[in-house]
Order: sequence, then C-alpha cells, then structure tokens
Amino acid sequence: MSQTPTRADFDHYMVPNYAPQKAVPVRGEGSRLWDQEGREYIDFAGGIAVNGLGHCHPVLVEALTAQANRLWHLSNVYTNEPALALARSLVERTFADKVYLCSSGGEANEAALKLARRWAHDHHGEHKHRIVSFSQSFHGRTFFTVSVGGQPKYSQGFGPVPGGIVHGHYNDLDSVRNLIDDDTCAVMVEPMQGEGGIIPAAPEFLQGLRDLCDAFDALLIFDEVQTGAGRTGSLYAYQQYGVTPDILTSAKSLGGGFPVGAMLTTDRVAPAMAIGTHGSTYGGNPLASAVALAAVEFIDTPEVLEGVKRRHDLFREHLEAINRQHGVFREIRGMGLLIGAEMAPEYEGRAKDILPLALEEGLMALIAGPNVLRMAPSLVIPEADIAEGMAWLERAVARLVAGQ
Repeated sequence: MSQTPTRADFDHYMVPNYAPQKAVPVRGEGSRLWDQEGREYIDFAGGIAVNGLGHCHPVLVEALTAQANRLWHLSNVYTNEPALALARSLVERTFADKVYLCSSGGEANEAALKLARRWAHDHHGEHKHRIVSFSQSFHGRTFFTVSVGGQPKYSQGFGPVPGGIVHGHYNDLDSVRNLIDDDTCAVMVEPMQGEGGIIPAAPEFLQGLRDLCDAFDALLIFDEVQTGAGRTGSLYAYQQYGVTPDILTSAKSLGGGFPVGAMLTTDRVAPAMAIGTHGSTYGGNPLASAVALAAVEFIDTPEVLEGVKRRHDLFREHLEAINRQHGVFREIRGMGLLIGAEMAPEYEGRAKDILPLALEEGLMALIAGPNVLRMAPSLVIPEADIAEGMAWLERAVARLVAGQ
C-alpha cells in the first residue's frame, strides 16, 4: 500500500451498506484490540460472536499457518484431509451423521432450507414445501434466508419474496399449532434469538416444536450460527435443551474468525442433497477446515465450556451492579457468553447510543435491535478484562444518563 487507508476511505470506496465506527482496528491479541492511533480497546463484541477464542489465538494461528504452507484450495472436484477431519469431528461430537461445509452462516442456512424442501419433495411431493419460522428471527442475508427470517426490513425493496413461508411467535407454541399442517416441510428456529433481542427459548417450546414436526413429518431446523461452537456453554445449545433437530447450522465461532460454515444432518435426511443439487465454491477448503477443526477441538473441553458458564455469571453480576447504580436496564438475559441487556422504558430504543460512548471509553460492544445492548466476547476472555471492560461500560452508561 502506498498510503495508509483511513475511515474516510470507506465512504469514498465502499458500497454504503455498513456504517462502521470511526476507529479502525489494526491489531488484536486475546480480548484486546489496537487502532491506527495505537489506542487500546477491550472487545466485548467478538466480531458479532465470531471470535470465539479472541484475536490471534495461538492454537488457531498455528493451524492456519501450518495449513497455509501445505494446501489452500482444490475445489469440490476433490476432497481434502482437513475437511474430512472437520466433518468427522463434528459428527462424533453431535447428533449428526453427515456434514455439508460452506463459507458462512447464511450459506449454511440456505443449504438447510433447500435440503428441507428437497427432502419433502422427494418423500411427499411438491405440495409439502411450507416453512414455519418466527417473527424477529434472523437467518442470514441471502434472499431466501431473509425471507424466512422474521424481520421484513431486511427483505423489503428487493421484489417479491419466495412463497410458502409463514411466521409464528417465538416461545408461543399455540401460534405454531395454527400454522403447521401436512404441507409443512420444516420449522426453523434459533434456540436463542440473537438479532431479535437475545431471547432464550423456553424448553417446553423447543420440545413442542419437536413433537409437532414429528406429528406432521416435517423437519426441525436449529439455526445455531450464533449460539453454536461453545457460545452458550455447551458445544451446541440443543445439547443443553435435550431437544435434537433434524438439521443444525453452524458458523461464526466455528472458525474463530476464519470464514466457515457447516450444516449438520442425519442419514435419514442427507441423501436428498444428491450430487449436483447444491454447492459452495469455497466450502470445505483446507484453510478454513483446518482452522475450524482446531477451534472445535479447543472449545469442546470441560475447561472452556465450564469457563463460559462462569464468565456468564460475572457478566451478569457486573451488569446488575451497573443497573443498580443507573437504572438503565429492564432485563438482563441470555445464555453463556451471548448476553443481552434490554433498556428500561425511559431509555427505550437507546441501546445504540451506548456504543459510541463505550468506544470512546475503550470498550467495543454490540446491540441486538435498537433496544438491547449485546455482548458476545471471546469464550476465554480473561476475568480481569471483564472487570476492566465493565468499568468502562459503567462510565459510558453514566454519560448516557447524564445526557452527554
């Protein structure tokens, strides 16, 4: 590069579908980041629940660099050892018998939805194509996945949406009973809604969905793009609920920051995705697979998963202390290290106002809609970083309350 890029270059050269913060991070280590000016930040955002082991974790760096010196890409005309090892590891650790590898959560969900419709078509006929999803759900940015997602703002303005998609109310089983029928091929649900506000599913709700799918021979799809790969304190959230889906999607923390996605399913369903029915140019490439395998093997240990639950308690304690002092939150909720703090009525819609204040104090955080402050840090964030980051968050909240 002949000159150092700046934040102004984004506005000049990039399509304006994002509005990034002013700081431009250039280096990361663990749960810390440094920007172009050398300023240090604590990262509670985790790349939107992606950096499951923080920045530049040595286990992932070693896996990436070792594979980079061996083999990068082959195409799916061939297979490769890292992809096979990753698929085997996921099968051995979950309900699944078969794995499809791709490059993102949106791709994984697209594949899951296509598989469900293809399976129903092959077993029941063209009439069985309806998909039940939920209001305020989020499943990706492809046109199919934004249509299945229950937030119309993401599909408006792009023309007619795909048909055969209906939306119930999350945690309301009766609403699903009114929608599901013999033409339903699948029910798609997040075990905890992420973009919809960090709302965990009630156990009886997920079990009820399983029972309804069994009754109507529909497939139950769990979107674990955000909740999976250790985020909730188990490798996948379904394991905590004791409800097993037919299809599960995974991405985000699966690669620890390297783009990768996976769709997991059973021997009963997988044959519907026969040769030529679907594909992904970069899916299962050796670089992504090697990093994801290292991440899964590191995360799926008692030390890491029990640590996630312990850190959840610390986050909750700090947030409750901030709330006792300032009264800005109505509810603190979530599972593991996906945590949401819903704003109190007098601060309705102002979660987004905390983000720039927190950044000025040295903390990176997120929102889940305009009314929920969201935190999705590294699963191994040091407890000292939690305490320091929360002190900076308290200063940001104090400034919000003071009207600064």
